[in-house]
Amino acid sequence: MQRDIVQRPGTTGASTGAQPVARTSLPGNLLAPSAARRFVAAALAEWSGLGLPAAVGFSERLSDDAAVIVSELVTNAVVHAGTNVELLFRLEEATEDESSALVLEVSDHHPTRAVRSDRPEAGTDGSDAPGEPAEYGRGLELVATLAERWGITYRTGLKTVWARLPVDDWNPFPDARPEAGFQRGLRAAELLAPTARRALRDDADWAGRGALSFLAEASDLLAGQLDEDIVAALAGQLLVPRLADWCAIWLEPETAGRAAVPRLAKVWHVDETRIQPLRTLLEGDPLRLPERVGTGPVSMPWPGSAEDGGQPDGTEGVALAYRITSGGRTLGAVFLGREGIARVPDEVTALIEDFVRRVGLAVGAARAYTRQATISRILQRGLLPSKVADIPGVASSLVYEPSDDGVVGGDFYDIFPCPNDRWCFVLGDVQGSGPEAAVVTGLARPWLRLLAREGFQADEVLVRLNRLLLDDAMEAAEAAALMVAAAGGQHSADSGQSRFLSLLYGELVPLPGGGARCTLVSAGHPLPLLLRPDGTVRPAAEPQLLLGVMDDAVYETQSFDLAPGDSLLCVTDGVTERRSGPLMFDDGDGLAQALSGCAGLTAEGIADRIKHAVHAFAERPPDDDLALLVLQAQ
Repeated sequence: MQRDIVQRPGTTGASTGAQPVARTSLPGNLLAPSAARRFVAAALAEWSGLGLPAAVGFSERLSDDAAVIVSELVTNAVVHAGTNVELLFRLEEATEDESSALVLEVSDHHPTRAVRSDRPEAGTDGSDAPGEPAEYGRGLELVATLAERWGITYRTGLKTVWARLPVDDWNPFPDARPEAGFQRGLRAAELLAPTARRALRDDADWAGRGALSFLAEASDLLAGQLDEDIVAALAGQLLVPRLADWCAIWLEPETAGRAAVPRLAKVWHVDETRIQPLRTLLEGDPLRLPERVGTGPVSMPWPGSAEDGGQPDGTEGVALAYRITSGGRTLGAVFLGREGIARVPDEVTALIEDFVRRVGLAVGAARAYTRQATISRILQRGLLPSKVADIPGVASSLVYEPSDDGVVGGDFYDIFPCPNDRWCFVLGDVQGSGPEAAVVTGLARPWLRLLAREGFQADEVLVRLNRLLLDDAMEAAEAAALMVAAAGGQHSADSGQSRFLSLLYGELVPLPGGGARCTLVSAGHPLPLLLRPDGTVRPAAEPQLLLGVMDDAVYETQSFDLAPGDSLLCVTDGVTERRSGPLMFDDGDGLAQALSGCAGLTAEGIADRIKHAVHAFAERPPDDDLALLVLQAQ
């Protein structure tokens, strides 16, 4: 059953016109708002290019309004619902009753979680503690201001917030001064520019109109940052000079306790010559607000005087402090001042409080990312060998570059000696990433060493490893996934499935006259390539089944002589599947072509050239782990 809540009189819900339509699904993280904004801009550009009748009324104002609304609605869905977000964007042609319009629909999968909007006081609905302001902004006030009409639709398992923006020249502020449109259209670059200070009499008016765009753009700027010090720096530049003459941002240490002292992360002043004296003054008295004050403004003494260098010209004014929070935890405080006034209007203090809440969300997200990245680096160091063995008569060069997403990857490598003058090398890739993949990696590498050193042949090593993966490793990976979920982390969508492992396993036995006898098994892995001195390239193994798929899988080996001057290139799919738009690096045997141009190079030279070719294939950095191993017979 469907239930509509409509926030403007005389409406019955979003209209049902559906052409043309653009839709997408976004992940439930703080990068979703900027992705949604880019998606809307691309749809508008495409429809304009098609010459649709309704697109004639498209304007820069309409594009800005649509971007601001979708940013705020997606942010609301991500922060308060915590699920993936579905975005639908459609263009409705004019009818006899209504003009052409853009309709935005943002849906989340937590229909029982109320949409946040301004309320007189917190605690009345049981969602927030009494006396604590609820952590929400002015998102729906912004939507109501910019949209012709809007509403909320509840369905089973889905909640949708929609907004309708007329395409023709509609003015949402019929009684506003002409410059209000400029204030409402502030963009990110304008927010960070050193604009002149507004007069006090204009503060309340700006807080009610231009501030809505300010908050929406500030949310986007802050949410995209993964470093808390950058968040603090941006927050200072956004506050000064628009809402304060100076500000200082204190951040609590991660391991906050009674003995922990907040650090002064950023000081900003309209007069740059007074930043350092203000910092020196504030550093001697760390600011920590008591929990009982909530997140609202707290009146503070004006810092320093002309005698102690706090304010060299002896000016004074109003000083306020706000507690920075996220998820009910105190992360720091914002201390700011306005010179030459006796009181800051309530509209401005409420706006600053809204802004500080956004700062808290951004700091919390940055700290979560930092913790995850730190854990990933520690895991990665523990899962990979501290040193790979040198093979007599064979030069080797290894390149390993984990992706910079802060999540431990599934790629691993190893080179180690075995009895009977054998040298084994491994390049593997566990499906997925995160703790579950790390568990499988942490078990697979020592198992491989154990099986190889026990004297099993290459095909037998993979048969036994496959059985172990289908037993102990999968149970351990699922246990890790459940522990992550219980700790409040994200349980991978595929964590209930088997953890497949692609693996290239090889053995080298040096030959008396130079070179080595090579035996290979490739289980679902990108095939190794053999480069001859004359520049010819061929695959050195046959493709076989992934590990972890069937418990009775059988593997076969391929053997050949690696003659002096021959080079063997082994890679993971981070190389072959490196993307540039719809193309991949290995399309049309791209890797083989790149390798054929490496004839005459050393092992290190081949590895370096392939690495640079992979990086140069696309403008963006690789989004997957990159691993490659070159073995060259001497």
